[in-house]
Amino acid sequence: MKKTHKVILTTVIATLFVALILANFAGTEKKVETVIPHLYSIDDPQFMRAMGLMLGPAIIDGNKAQELIDGDQIFPAMLDAIKSAKKTVLFETYIYWSGEIGQQFADALSERAKAGVKVHVLLDWIGSAKADSAMISKMTDAGVEVEKYHPLRWYNLGRMNNRTHRKLLIVDGKVGFTGGVGIATEWTGHAQDPDHWRDSHFRVEGPVVAQMQSVMLDNWAKTTGRVLHGADYFPPLAAVGTQSAQMFASSPNGGSESMLMMYLLAITAATRSIDLSSAYFVPDEITRKALVMAIKRGVKVRIITPGEHMDAETVRRASRGLWGELLEAGAEMYEYQPTMYHCKVMIVDGILTSVGSTNFDVRSFRLNDEANLNIYDKAFAERQTQVFANDLKRAKRITYESWQARPMVARLHERFWSLFGALL
Repeated sequence: MKKTHKVILTTVIATLFVALILANFAGTEKKVETVIPHLYSIDDPQFMRAMGLMLGPAIIDGNKAQELIDGDQIFPAMLDAIKSAKKTVLFETYIYWSGEIGQQFADALSERAKAGVKVHVLLDWIGSAKADSAMISKMTDAGVEVEKYHPLRWYNLGRMNNRTHRKLLIVDGKVGFTGGVGIATEWTGHAQDPDHWRDSHFRVEGPVVAQMQSVMLDNWAKTTGRVLHGADYFPPLAAVGTQSAQMFASSPNGGSESMLMMYLLAITAATRSIDLSSAYFVPDEITRKALVMAIKRGVKVRIITPGEHMDAETVRRASRGLWGELLEAGAEMYEYQPTMYHCKVMIVDGILTSVGSTNFDVRSFRLNDEANLNIYDKAFAERQTQVFANDLKRAKRITYESWQARPMVARLHERFWSLFGALL
């Protein structure tokens, strides 16, 4: 009888475990399953209406975004902005680890809180697991409000796979930062060796910063139940530049498919070029089809992904296993050689540039909370195309012939891990 009870108990536990896994990877919303038809180009006013009215927040004029390349440019700019804060600092990030750079941020945030600035920090529970508790305590003791996104709780088990992957810093409601960088030693330096990663981040001013603030405050309210508002958070914002922009966000809790739809709509509207920098490139069937159809329309598609220096080898194998139809169609695939390539940038037809936290994979499109800044400006796109071209100089092209000639063991590994693309 005892043996029977053990079998029953084991079966119940196994069933609950499987149910938990399914709850974390299955959504309640219908998935986008058909390729969006090509009806207009990026420079057609109808495209702007679709992006600003059908999919996302309004596209706002009068902004100025500046690219920051690697930690040597990124971190000083972010820290300077925090140190200049007069009223509010809001900071949401996935990776926040211990180390010198983590301590510098903790010190800067703590100093501003002690000076009376309202400082709110939202850290992903999993992404900040390597943050020393003493460093967090130093901030809270100074008056910084530090919250964790989806911590391990019995009532959160069904959402454990929903992480905030957003990277947002907003100071005084006037200056914003977003991009791919995490707060860890790996992002310091200037991509000079495998221990210092290549990444891009962006400093933003203008009316679109209010949208960035709204995205951050939405997750803050979901986490704390408190609504932050008023002039300290949303001051009047005058035009400071000539760029049109919108802050696009997605979450499984509300519009999990919206980021995917934004990418698909941009790819489908392309008529000339798509340059994609992707740290984790594991496209599902519908995104691969959209890229292939773009190539068949005459669009030049270039994609840079990490090479041998990658923090997740299983993702690299899964990615390479899916390149066949893209390479055969004519996509140019490149692997960055010097270090881990963590950029997340898409440039379409030299007009639209989308930057932020989103990777080109199912996790970003359907499971994570993500945020991307879309900038509609030819001059900005031209600068990012030059950055892309500089990265190409340090990347190795993978041709269809060389991809076909890879060893059988590599093929088997890639095939195996590509089956788990949605889980990586």
